[in-house]
Amino acid sequence: MRILIDAMGGDNAPEAVVRGAAAAAAEFGVDVVLIGQEERIRSVLSAAHVPEGGRVSVVDAPEVITMEDDPATAVRRKKNASMSVMLQMLSRGEGDAAISAGSTGALLSGATLTVRRIPGVRRACFAPVIPNEGKGLLLADCGANSECTPEYLLQFAYLADIYAREVMGIASPRIALLNIGAEDSKGGELQKQTFALLQAEKEAGRLNFVGNLESSAIFSGVADVAVADGFAGNVLLKSIEGTAKFLMSRLKAAMTKNTKNKLAALALRDDLAALKGMLDASEVGGTPLLGLRRCVIKAHGSSDERAIRSAVLQAVRCAERDVTGIIEKNIGFMRIEKTQEGE
Repeated sequence: MRILIDAMGGDNAPEAVVRGAAAAAAEFGVDVVLIGQEERIRSVLSAAHVPEGGRVSVVDAPEVITMEDDPATAVRRKKNASMSVMLQMLSRGEGDAAISAGSTGALLSGATLTVRRIPGVRRACFAPVIPNEGKGLLLADCGANSECTPEYLLQFAYLADIYAREVMGIASPRIALLNIGAEDSKGGELQKQTFALLQAEKEAGRLNFVGNLESSAIFSGVADVAVADGFAGNVLLKSIEGTAKFLMSRLKAAMTKNTKNKLAALALRDDLAALKGMLDASEVGGTPLLGLRRCVIKAHGSSDERAIRSAVLQAVRCAERDVTGIIEKNIGFMRIEKTQEGE
């Protein structure tokens, strides 16, 4: 197993990326290829006492794609950037999966252009895992496609269903459609048409569609996958992230307000740690970009060593379970005969 990693992507690159990748290589017994400015990478490896060779190798890529670069053209303009070289190597089959904590837009456009979508997949989608009462809720899409057709959402459901089965270990993922109400008739034309498509797949025995899902029920554990257009999905995800940060900050302030509260916090230490862990993105690793010919993981821009380690594990599972191969085998079920004109 060979995992390609953009060592220069993210707020804490290359230190956190290199250390996290090296730790993952040793723990999981996989080969990692660190792509970026060679001298800086080797300096971090030396400081971390990671020997050259073995399961960790370095590929020089002198340029870096920054947040100031135009996402749509960055990979084409900076062909020697770490992200660009990583995607080129992945496309040539020189790795089983790729990870970057760099620019989301650049990774999306670059991966679509270089790695390319699986034939028949109309749009790739980002699918992060949101913590809930079960194994987590896979949200597809969360921002890759702000404007969608019913066929896109049908495909997102299939892509997420396969990922939830193979990587998350859910035998029969419950697929729900994010909507403004739980009733079958709710939503605009996009939601109504998508509902009909998903219902037909349920009746054919191909998807475990459980109906509409309101955002207030996201954490309830009644669904394993939520299908949404990228605009609604991104609004939901950012709202959850912001709310979690606000509540945790207020909880911390309350628990340190006085001696009585500090004693209560001490008594609840393990429970509070468990709650914090549930909301910690570092435990998940990253967000898969589903629908591409090879596995691509988008790690959070602020990823630390632990988050990179988790992203490597996530990439390994995705590659081992051959998620892309399973999608290819099922592509026939993901198409509808009539699509919108111009699609």
